[in-house]
Amino acid sequence: MKKVLVLGGSRYFGRGVVERLRDAGMDVTVLNRGSTPAPSGVAQLIADRDDEVELKAALGSRSFDVVLDQVCYTPVQAEIARRVLRADRYVMTSTIEVYDQVRTETPMTESLVTPATVDLELPEYDYGDGKRQAETVFAAGDTPFVPVRVAHVLGGEDFTGRLRHYVERLDAGDAVDIHADPRPSTFIHAREIADFLTWATLADFTGPVNAGSHGELSVLELAAAISAEPEFRVVEQDASPFSFDRYAVLDTSRATGLGFSFSTTTDWLGEAVEELRKA
Repeated sequence: MKKVLVLGGSRYFGRGVVERLRDAGMDVTVLNRGSTPAPSGVAQLIADRDDEVELKAALGSRSFDVVLDQVCYTPVQAEIARRVLRADRYVMTSTIEVYDQVRTETPMTESLVTPATVDLELPEYDYGDGKRQAETVFAAGDTPFVPVRVAHVLGGEDFTGRLRHYVERLDAGDAVDIHADPRPSTFIHAREIADFLTWATLADFTGPVNAGSHGELSVLELAAAISAEPEFRVVEQDASPFSFDRYAVLDTSRATGLGFSFSTTTDWLGEAVEELRKA
């Protein structure tokens, strides 16, 4: 039985991971601010991870086989975790947005963003920068490290409202704002990323790994899955959430080579849309 610490894990697919790890027989502890009780059979520690003194006090002398960090967004948080947490392996939920500065016409491999490509002197001014810098801090440590670069998550109890934006506007007959030449990206269902993170936590590989369903999807195809006659409005800036002006598709061959079998986006997209309509 592995001892697993999950930082965060109180909502959305993070809670799904906690429940899957518990059901797999792991000794699971969550550490968060305590706004939501942990699932039954899961221990809970309450602390603000940004407060190093409070974090140390909550953890005491505990050590873990694996840490799954669901809520690391900055290099400062990464530095604190490196100093305080004791684990044999560290898995961090990262993001497809680490590739937001990449310009390519082929699926993006993990090698396109490495510690050598990241500037730690940059200010933490956006999500992609913070995740890249956090990955780099962990990679410089001695603990075996796995950043999971997650595609855009849809389905389930999604609090971001991004897919809902499309469903509500298109169902009402309103246009959605897009780039002049919207490019495709990679998506994954909340259930599948919970499955993937559980698998990655219990595995033994290291290094970055992309996670996303098969089948690239542009905003045009997303809208077509929602409405038979979608309306669009081309804008120069502030396009809708999943309209991209660059090719932003993940290469998931490393994950599949390691043994994980992804679904195809079209297998579950219709279900995710209908879930929102019924909510």
